[in-house]
Amino acid sequence: MSDATVFDQATAMIEKAWDRPIDALETLALQRPVQDPLLRSAMHIRSTLVVSSNAAVVHQDRLHAMTSPGRMPASYDTERITRAAVDLRIAQAESQARLQAIGSIIDAREATRPPDRAPAIRLAQAAVARSVQAPRTPGPPPGQPSASAPVGPVAAANRPRR
Repeated sequence: MSDATVFDQATAMIEKAWDRPIDALETLALQRPVQDPLLRSAMHIRSTLVVSSNAAVVHQDRLHAMTSPGRMPASYDTERITRAAVDLRIAQAESQARLQAIGSIIDAREATRPPDRAPAIRLAQAAVARSVQAPRTPGPPPGQPSASAPVGPVAAANRPRR
């Protein structure tokens, strides 16, 4: 994986997490007072990723120049070649660490977001809609007094006495 793609990955991760293009996010990250400190941190790490990506490209070009096909390195060049290879690996490791840091910031942002309340709101709205559309129970409308029940035994009064 080349370092240019690491920078592109970081940009894509930030754009996806904040649902905006990187140009708009850069202006938001520079505002004072800081509206979104996690965005500001992610953008700062992304800017340092540019430095390590450029350093990796320089070290890679240097290494390719010293080890080009058909070129026989001198004995004193082996230390320079080794040093260039080590510097390249360091720059690549720094880029990967910065990419992981951006991922951690995005994970922290997701963890601090309030839970999605949209399903609960939709369920409550559906319950209200069902209760409004539900058929009413038979009986007098609310607010009117109901018929009073007889006080005495009704069946006993209708029987003949012995």
